[in-house]
Amino acid sequence: MVRTDFWLNPMISEEMSPEDKYFYLYLLTNHNTTQIGIYKITKRQMAYDMGYSIESIQALMERFIQHHKLIRYNPETREIALKDWAKHNFRKGGKPVMDCIYSELKEVEDLSLIQYLSNYIDKQEFRSLYESFGRAAEDLSICENQDNTEDDSYFYKNNDTLAARQTIRVQKEEEEKEKQQEKEKQQEKETVLGPDLKINSDVEFHFPEHNQTTDVQEIIAFWDDNGFGLTNIHGKQQLLAWLDDSSFLQPKDVIVKAMTIACVNNKRTLSYVVGILKNWENNSLLSVKEIDFYQQNQKTALKSNTIPPDRVIPSEFELDLTAGEEE
Repeated sequence: MVRTDFWLNPMISEEMSPEDKYFYLYLLTNHNTTQIGIYKITKRQMAYDMGYSIESIQALMERFIQHHKLIRYNPETREIALKDWAKHNFRKGGKPVMDCIYSELKEVEDLSLIQYLSNYIDKQEFRSLYESFGRAAEDLSICENQDNTEDDSYFYKNNDTLAARQTIRVQKEEEEKEKQQEKEKQQEKETVLGPDLKINSDVEFHFPEHNQTTDVQEIIAFWDDNGFGLTNIHGKQQLLAWLDDSSFLQPKDVIVKAMTIACVNNKRTLSYVVGILKNWENNSLLSVKEIDFYQQNQKTALKSNTIPPDRVIPSEFELDLTAGEEE
């Protein structure tokens, strides 16, 4: 919700450009927003919703982080925190509201974002809840800097709303597990790229954090086997980003279908495939089934249009070869 006094803020009315105001209103009102001022959103989604390029969104993000200092963004978890969210939204409390806020705070991956927002909340009941999660983040940070001899039975000490938080031992085990998973992901990426492909060590390639490694391998295999460019790593990277940053229900199947169409039309380029994907997404065709149904309807409509609307076709016709002959 945005209150009418939003426009009375001197920073907004005097320091922000029209583009800044539009972007800030979008951050406060888009469909990903939550009750807590922290939510997940990708730059691709922002660009799609606002009609901007990803480069423009990146520039706006940097301006709001470095110049206006109104947001923080974690590119790894794709979580954004709005500094003045409480000012615009935290008016009344009560148990239902606090329960909703608590449940959403538990879903936040980057606890430092909660700690960041707690510094800008005036109402004590809201601030206390945020600070309790913030203390958990501080305790975890302290734990990481201590020796491994620290007592494993130590528990986080929070208020009643955060009773029974995980032990430091569990946190350490989870961190080790995450490191191992990251190592396995890196090995899988190398497997996907192939042992014979040499990559400049000065270039960093970011593949999507997708949990279906077989999907990645299938797309790469189709790309390599059908002449899209075996050594075109940037092209593969941009196409694989659609696995995570799209609204398709089965992104892998949709991507493969788009590549198949590109092969049939002999247009084996990334831009052609991406154009197909964007067209489907813009038309809310989010699964292969919906796409096939839409294409079938298009074919049916095309066939029906080949018959002139004013032409009368008799329902029955009998050919008489003797007509007109005298007996």
